[in-house]
Amino acid sequence: MSCTDFTVLHSFTFIHVKQAPLRQKLTAALVFLVFILSSLVPRTTYAAKIFIPMDAEHQSQHLKAYGVTYAALQLGVPADWLLNYRGGSFAMDDVDAIERLCKLRGVDFEVISDDQYNGILTQIANPDFNADVIKLEKAPRIAVYTPPNKLPWDDAVTLVLSYAQIPFDKLYDDELLGDKLANYDWLHLHHEDFTGQFGKFWAGQHNMAWYQEEVRTNEAMAAKHGFRKVAQLKLAVAKKIRDFVAGGGYLFAMCSATDTYDIALAADGTDICETPFDGDPMDPNAQQKLNYNNCFAFKNFSLNTSPYIYEYSDIDNSPENGRMVPMDIDYFSLFTFSAKFDPVPAMLCQNHTTTIKGFMGQTTAFNDAVIKTNVTIMGEYKPAHEAKYIHGEYGKGTWTFYGGHDPEDYQHAIGDPHTDLSLHPSSPGYRLILNNVLFPAAKKKPRKT
Repeated sequence: MSCTDFTVLHSFTFIHVKQAPLRQKLTAALVFLVFILSSLVPRTTYAAKIFIPMDAEHQSQHLKAYGVTYAALQLGVPADWLLNYRGGSFAMDDVDAIERLCKLRGVDFEVISDDQYNGILTQIANPDFNADVIKLEKAPRIAVYTPPNKLPWDDAVTLVLSYAQIPFDKLYDDELLGDKLANYDWLHLHHEDFTGQFGKFWAGQHNMAWYQEEVRTNEAMAAKHGFRKVAQLKLAVAKKIRDFVAGGGYLFAMCSATDTYDIALAADGTDICETPFDGDPMDPNAQQKLNYNNCFAFKNFSLNTSPYIYEYSDIDNSPENGRMVPMDIDYFSLFTFSAKFDPVPAMLCQNHTTTIKGFMGQTTAFNDAVIKTNVTIMGEYKPAHEAKYIHGEYGKGTWTFYGGHDPEDYQHAIGDPHTDLSLHPSSPGYRLILNNVLFPAAKKKPRKT
């Protein structure tokens, strides 16, 4: 406790002794309140900053460090994100409550003086040093688009949000069509199929109870909102998400929610579903009617509409589309962006390594031949001509697509046990997800023209 804190408490204690008995309980409550509030006061008399290193050597709980930083923002304590400095470290005012949280969650940290921190800032300010300071000001409101019956471990994002103890709300079709997205800053798309083909699991799974239940649930939801087909429902939802991004929202998607989202937008007004999915044949001219201008990320892709093939299009670099990359050499590389001139992709790529294990999914990676030229590729595996991690702008907002299902489960299958993140507390693949979660908290800089 600082000298100032002690003086305040001492004064209240003196008053307490002099009070009449009827006021003693009130005064005691005030003493307790002052003690709690004092724990949120920076201890500037002898230390200035809590420094949370994010390099490989000095942090044992990288994922939980994001949760601590988010908690600081919730307490009204701004944080500095030190891009490209020791793995993208964090710094904030030295507050007792945050120190206690670091200790409770096992997050490594240092308490450093004003002079020490100013030395770090001087080093970062050097024009020849590829680093920068980004101010994080307000905890973003987080939503996950996911069916209400899904469990947290069904999706990498809900899994890591839960592990990092970052709060989020679950939304689905009712909420999106009811314009509830306006209450949030950041939206993640669970592994959804926006084309209305039920994940293209029909050939191998149509006799399974879980598949039949999913079809019934989605058809009932479509009917509830006045749509004849599930594809029409999902297109309406996709348009709500598009409007959210255009208005300044932040979108993050993984696996099949990436390519099926763009496919659905491109096929607006065209039936691309064969009979097993919606009860009637697809439009025979569907491929020619696609409007790629509607897409966020992809162009000139070709549909795969056969219900017997577990693939939507040639966007996905998957085994079904000829991908032959052995697991032992399946790694993708992050680009090293200029923190001073390209702060957004630099922020989204913060990590303690630039080489990350690959992982598969219903959509594993993105064929670089069908990626729009204005898209920023942030992670790629060049030998397979694929991008793993891409980003772009739409209207006033941004989107990020990340291929694969689970960064610590190379080839996840239906019914497999979920990933235990306590075994992967410093997963670089999961760090990319959490970079996106904190991204909306950053103080906005004018876009360069």
